[in-house]
Amino acid sequence: MEPGRTQAIVKYERTTAEQGYDPNANLVAIDGRRDETLSVFVERGLTSRLTLQAKAGATRGHDRWVSYSGRGPVEAGIRWAAQRGPRSSLAVYLGAGEAGVGRNAGYAAPGKGSLDLEARVLYGRSAVWRGREAFVDLEAARLKRHGLADETRLDATLGLRPAKAWLILAQVYAGQADRDGLDARWVKGEISVARAFGDWSVQAGWRDTVSGRETARDRGVVLGLWRRF
Repeated sequence: MEPGRTQAIVKYERTTAEQGYDPNANLVAIDGRRDETLSVFVERGLTSRLTLQAKAGATRGHDRWVSYSGRGPVEAGIRWAAQRGPRSSLAVYLGAGEAGVGRNAGYAAPGKGSLDLEARVLYGRSAVWRGREAFVDLEAARLKRHGLADETRLDATLGLRPAKAWLILAQVYAGQADRDGLDARWVKGEISVARAFGDWSVQAGWRDTVSGRETARDRGVVLGLWRRF
């Protein structure tokens, strides 16, 4: 992020689940549940290499046993651009987060969790494919979680601009919980389309848990509003 520039993303996510993945990765019926989140993510360029980012929001939902409503997770951290070229970049993110009242992990009950510490490596590369701008973003993270199992996460994003004002995003979020007696892992896929209107953009998409173990198959709509300052 350029020094002095800011980007804010307001996102609404609604997921439901009536199936889950058992320890053998087979789909089985589970008690139905619904989770909704309204969040704000902000990043601001501090210097040519340092970017401050933060996230907060509200959440609500219910399952067979409990209903909840209140503050969502709060996160803040610093991203440092270790390398930046005309078409590629490599960055490191260090941050911390505080769990919210809702579901802070797909395999856990609402309200579980406390302080999270995160270290993340991000690599991005852009290119021109058949005359259209495209990019790929790869991320690997390690989370130290209090009150929940530690996690290893891998995220990937492929973006393509079929026209100047349009952006198609295909994203994959994968992770694994690391704790004796727990083998929770998940792969979520998301496809979305964003349309720019000057400094504003609107986004609409769909997310689905395409595989996993010991986790719910949550899926649902994703809506976003982006603004650059």
